[in-house]
Amino acid sequence: MSKHEKSYRKAASAPHASQAAGPDSSRGASAASQTTFTPLTAIILAAGKGTRMKSPLPKVLHPVAGLPMVMRVMTAARDAGCRELRIVVGHGEALVRKVVEPLGGICFQQKEQRGTADAVRAADVDSIEGLVLVLCGDAPLVTADDLKSLVQEFKERRLDVAVITSRLKRPGSLGRIVRQPLGSLDGPLRAIVEASDASSETLRVREVNSGAYILKAERLRELLPRIDNKNAKGEFYFTDIITLAIEAGHKVDALRTRPAVAFGVNAQAELASASRVVFNRNRQRLMADGVVMLDPSTVYAEDEVQIGSGSVVYPNVLLRGRTRIGAYCVLEPGTHIISSTLGDGVHVKSGCYIDHAVLENRVSIGPYAHLRPDTTLREESHVGNFVEMKKTDFGARSKAGHLTYLGDATVGQDVNIGCGTITCNYAPDRKKYRTVIGDGSFIGSDVQFVAPIHVGSQATIASGSTITEDVPDRALAIARGRQVNKPEWSPKRDVTTSSGGEPSATSTGPHSTDSKS
Repeated sequence: MSKHEKSYRKAASAPHASQAAGPDSSRGASAASQTTFTPLTAIILAAGKGTRMKSPLPKVLHPVAGLPMVMRVMTAARDAGCRELRIVVGHGEALVRKVVEPLGGICFQQKEQRGTADAVRAADVDSIEGLVLVLCGDAPLVTADDLKSLVQEFKERRLDVAVITSRLKRPGSLGRIVRQPLGSLDGPLRAIVEASDASSETLRVREVNSGAYILKAERLRELLPRIDNKNAKGEFYFTDIITLAIEAGHKVDALRTRPAVAFGVNAQAELASASRVVFNRNRQRLMADGVVMLDPSTVYAEDEVQIGSGSVVYPNVLLRGRTRIGAYCVLEPGTHIISSTLGDGVHVKSGCYIDHAVLENRVSIGPYAHLRPDTTLREESHVGNFVEMKKTDFGARSKAGHLTYLGDATVGQDVNIGCGTITCNYAPDRKKYRTVIGDGSFIGSDVQFVAPIHVGSQATIASGSTITEDVPDRALAIARGRQVNKPEWSPKRDVTTSSGGEPSATSTGPHSTDSKS
């Protein structure tokens, strides 16, 4: 019989705290204090290596629908009212710190990974007051609403210690919740038994430990030092705090919640499953706001994406970051948008990549256009196929139909940019220079602007020109080789004799030698 099974039998023979005679005055005072403001602190366990992920990235930094797992847990805890987020770090500490500290996380190092109780101990529990949430950094599906509800129930029931549980169809290797009698749905909680220490009878229990807990800080300080490592793995299990609390006569119970809260990520397949859950949640949110999705299962929108009512999203669209899309927009297949803002009535044709850009009302773009960061397309402008822009302000009603690169440019209103136009913005001194084109100008095809260049309003640039000097308002600029016509020209070549007596070929055509020898 394992140590945990023995603990269960010992606890089962003792009166449960919820069944004990009336609480003493000090406990009544403590319970009353929970109805008023109580500080809430989160301890988030993020020290694990994640061996089964088979990745050099620390496990808690793997992204779920675009955000690191630990960031999702931190956001849920903060939005649930936690005033302090204590992050226990270990494997990949430097990388984890770079993510969590800018978000307000306070890091505590677990020098050796000796179990979950040892990890909690590393968070300096002696300095915590009020209530404590212990959360897993690899459980990314927990939400602020979940935690708010659980904390509220904890307070209303005046508990001292609670484990958060779920009922799963396939419990797998998760710790089992042992109630009296064993397997009951609502019987008194007696212990948590790790799967590796459980009997075959206990393994049939479907209620599992989510890995999350709510405790009074004083109970955590009292019980944590009593946890030992006498188990199959020789680790300090935080689960033991439940048995210890029951034996000490404290009020303990399990707070059951939805299965997603207990979903932990330990392998790449589980990471993908978690992302699917979040993406589907976001799809449902957007469609509830009036967004039309032709095939929702192929639309991937991250948490902060917002889309206006009446917009149509075709299959195979990826929307990331803080993307804002207005009403009545159309996003065709293959669109990839990152942290960009689109006004109302914008039409994005197939295959466009838009990164940190702004598209004002009634802009049309694509197919196969690329907008790089700090690009703005003003109202009713048009950008066609195979056009790339970077740090460009493109004026209202201006057009760049195809095969164009505009970088570090300001283009005025009602400008026509011909096919093959290029701003040569990168100089040998490794600096970027700007091109400015005034309102109403006409830029012919195959024009190169060697920046810095200023083209005035209503100017015309002849096709094939390489512009190296500023162009005044209403001027015509032509900068290309003069055309030469040779009448009665033939590709045949005259063969003459050189002064040395050797034959030489004198070409009258565009090639130095005849293709026929």
